Amino acid sequence: MRTSEVTRELAHLSDEAVVALMARSHDVALAELYDRFGRVAWGLALRVLRDEALAEDAVQEAFLTAWRTASRFVPERGSARNWLLTLVHRRAVDLVRREERRRAEPLEAAAEPAGAKGADDDALLRLERERVQGALAQLPDQQREALELAYYGGFSQSELAERLGQPLGTIKSRMFSGLARLHELLREPAPEREPWRTRPSTS
Repeated sequence: MRTSEVTRELAHLSDEAVVALMARSHDVALAELYDRFGRVAWGLALRVLRDEALAEDAVQEAFLTAWRTASRFVPERGSARNWLLTLVHRRAVDLVRREERRRAEPLEAAAEPAGAKGADDDALLRLERERVQGALAQLPDQQREALELAYYGGFSQSELAERLGQPLGTIKSRMFSGLARLHELLREPAPEREPWRTRPSTS
């Protein structure tokens, strides 16, 4: 069931036409594509990964990749459905390989005692957390609110729609647009601090 007037207007379009709109940064088109293929994409990722949380990650990242690369989609080479599910499958396989590498790490590396390295890791985590918070602050209020409630509050998209009194398609659109922008912001190099300069001696 379509959850917003705009989304209903896209329901008559072909999958390929929706991708073409997405290539022109129509975020509602991304929500429409998710409405059409989100369930089957998750099922595919789950079959590969056998883990619901990892399957959700794979789908989310695959749809973000679709958003960023929609302009490169060529209908003559295959359907939009196959293109999207290929992105999902590739991401799921990448996550499988990542998990296998993680499990294959030597035990001594995993059991490395905390010390100076641990302190360094904590500092890096704090810096990364500050970067994420800074990037979130640059998002439009509605996108930031949806992401913070989802990832810090643990709300599902359906729960967010009910809590915020918005159609589900609108919530999906806000989250995907916000995640896409957040990804762009976090890919930008962090601004370098101005080097400390001593005052010239007056003597």
